Amino acid sequence: MSNPILDHLQQKANEADPIGGTLKFVIDELTVFVDGNGPKNIVSLSNEEADCTITTSASILQELQSGDLNPMMAVMGGKVKISGDMGLAMKVQSIMG
Repeated sequence: MSNPILDHLQQKANEADPIGGTLKFVIDELTVFVDGNGPKNIVSLSNEEADCTITTSASILQELQSGDLNPMMAVMGGKVKISGDMGLAMKVQSIMG
């Protein structure tokens, strides 16, 4: 099953340095798990416990990726919810771009 959001995250995660933890994106009905504990980031559709969970919608994700929405404003405005390790959340930019 191909999904544009999953494909994009997979590509960016492969290009980025390992994030040093686990991250879960909940985007509408899609859950994407990134395990960055090893030598490279591994992206899957697992719904596992993660060090940091980021919840948003596909439309907000698209605005963030295009640069139309500032990530800090999205979080402060409640359009993006982050729970867990905030240090890890700060590394998300490297696999979102």
